[in-house]
Amino acid sequence: MVSDLTYVNVNGKWNYICILLDLYNREIIGYATGKNKDANLVYKAFTKINRPLENIKILHTDRGNEFKNNLIDGLVTTFNIKRSLSKKGCPYDNAVAEAAFKVVKTEFAFNKIFQSFEELEYQLFDYVNWYNNHRIHGSLDYLTPVEYRMLMSDKKVS
Repeated sequence: MVSDLTYVNVNGKWNYICILLDLYNREIIGYATGKNKDANLVYKAFTKINRPLENIKILHTDRGNEFKNNLIDGLVTTFNIKRSLSKKGCPYDNAVAEAAFKVVKTEFAFNKIFQSFEELEYQLFDYVNWYNNHRIHGSLDYLTPVEYRMLMSDKKVS
């Protein structure tokens, strides 16, 4: 899993989005919005994950303070998630997260001013649903992330 944060305009003020992306199928498995770019925002995104956290093997992020702190350290330790941080000064280490955020910014937030925090939350919920269930990905043989996950789980059972 990879994660990163980005900012969006809410009525003239910067608010933040954290997304947790499954590298297996590019599915957004956790996300959160917040008025601050901090560990609580990342933690909130983890609470939205709808699968056992014990199944997450690795969390890769950049070296931002929102990822490298006692709250997130406790979370990854509790669920035995291995931590992977980008090398200092090496933006390529987090390329999948950066590419996903480019898509999110282009499709969801480009030139957009949300009128309220509640509007941001509602529209992000709607976007994540669309992204996971309707948006096809070339890297997934032109399937959606959910279709790809279901197809691969069916193949494992056969």
